Amino acid sequence: MAGHTAGEPLECYSIPIVLEKEQDIDQHGNPMREPDGKPRYRCGFRIGGGIDQDPSQSPQGYPDKGVYVTYIHDNSPASRCGLQLHDKILQVNGKDFTLVTHKQAVDSIRKKPVLKMLVYRKGVPPLQKPGNQMVGHTQFQAYPHHGQQPAYAPQYQPQY
Repeated sequence: MAGHTAGEPLECYSIPIVLEKEQDIDQHGNPMREPDGKPRYRCGFRIGGGIDQDPSQSPQGYPDKGVYVTYIHDNSPASRCGLQLHDKILQVNGKDFTLVTHKQAVDSIRKKPVLKMLVYRKGVPPLQKPGNQMVGHTQFQAYPHHGQQPAYAPQYQPQY
C-alpha cells in the first residue's frame, strides 16, 4: 500500500484480529498492578508511527503517518492472535487509528484487556466466499478533525 494521507478515505482489505491480553507478572510470578491498583496487562507488541511522527525518520521505511506494528514478543498474546510485524493498525475497539498521535495510539491500546483490531497487511490477496462474495472488505473513512463524523462511518462488524 502506498502512503496514505491522514483523514482521506482508505479502501483496503482489512483483517479482523482479537487480542486478549494477559496479566503482567514480575520476575517472582506475582501479578503486577498499575499505580491505581488495577491489574496490569500485556499485549506483547510495540508500535511506531502516528500523525505526529515523520515517516521519513522511520527505521522500517513506513510510507505514511499510520500506526504500525514494529515488534512482536515471542509467545505473547500478539504472536498467538495472528498479529504480524509491519501490520498497519486501522482501528482498535472501534477507534479510528488513521488520525491518532503516537501517544493516543498507545493510550488506546493500554485501555482495555481485549483489543478488537482491524489491520492492513501488505500482500493479502482478495478473499472469496462461495458465490464470489468478498470477505473482509470494507471502505474505511477516517473521521475529520473537530470530532464530526463523515457521512459514511465504518460499520464493519467482523464475525469472531
